[in-house]
Amino acid sequence: MLEVQVPDQPVVALHGQDAVLNCSFNHTSPFGLSDLTVFWQLTDTKRNVYAYREGKDQLEDQAERFANRTSLFPEELVRGNASLLLSKVVVADEGSYMCFVRVQDYGSSAFFLQVAAPYSKPVILLEPESNLRPGDELALTCHAYGGYPEAGVIWQDGSGRNLTDNITTSFVANEDGLFNMKSILTVVLEPNCTYSCRLVNPLLADEDFAVVTVTGQNIVFPPVALWVTVGLAVCLLVLLVALAAVCRRKIKESCEEARREAEEAKELEEEESKTVMTPLKIQS
Repeated sequence: MLEVQVPDQPVVALHGQDAVLNCSFNHTSPFGLSDLTVFWQLTDTKRNVYAYREGKDQLEDQAERFANRTSLFPEELVRGNASLLLSKVVVADEGSYMCFVRVQDYGSSAFFLQVAAPYSKPVILLEPESNLRPGDELALTCHAYGGYPEAGVIWQDGSGRNLTDNITTSFVANEDGLFNMKSILTVVLEPNCTYSCRLVNPLLADEDFAVVTVTGQNIVFPPVALWVTVGLAVCLLVLLVALAAVCRRKIKESCEEARREAEEAKELEEEESKTVMTPLKIQS
């Protein structure tokens, strides 16, 4: 039995990049390439990925999606290296691969290929974006695009408190099989609060995050309340002006009435004085 060695752990390949699927075999005695057979196959579906026999490629039965994307390292074959170069990795390439080798004896081994793609930098959007007041319900939406596989999403506030229990997260695959992520956190608005959306790709061991701070600058009177306030102020001003006009008229009328009464009293006093000073006629 020929010993065929492949990675013990799943191999991670970057989407859009080339990947080497390692496979080696031990053969103590010399051999010619015409005596060597190397066969790569998808373990689950048994679809042919690549075949080498009698010193040349045998690609008649190769699955169409692997056409022009696979090759061996010919100069390495005599050294026991049957590794496969897979070009321009796509999400559909993920799966279990079997490497089969025969040189007189034969053997095979399988391993799992995982595909990974980094997400775009997360972006947080607010809904609504303005006219906010303390106590309002606010939806913060975190977006990231073009990643694989599904990432872990962690929401935190400024103090580091985990808010992940209050979120709704969805992943939608695009035509390339990569995910667009959307995560919504709903909170009750408080001024000067900071929220962060952290994205963790489990295969790439990397993470990225976005931070948004809702400050007092976002907290303004809504337009309706503003117009009501302006309207009340105008009404109050008109009322004060009208009251001042009424008071001025009343004061003027009071002053004129007092002046008339004073003039009448003076005239009456003068008439009484004349009456007192008129001499009495003595009859003889």
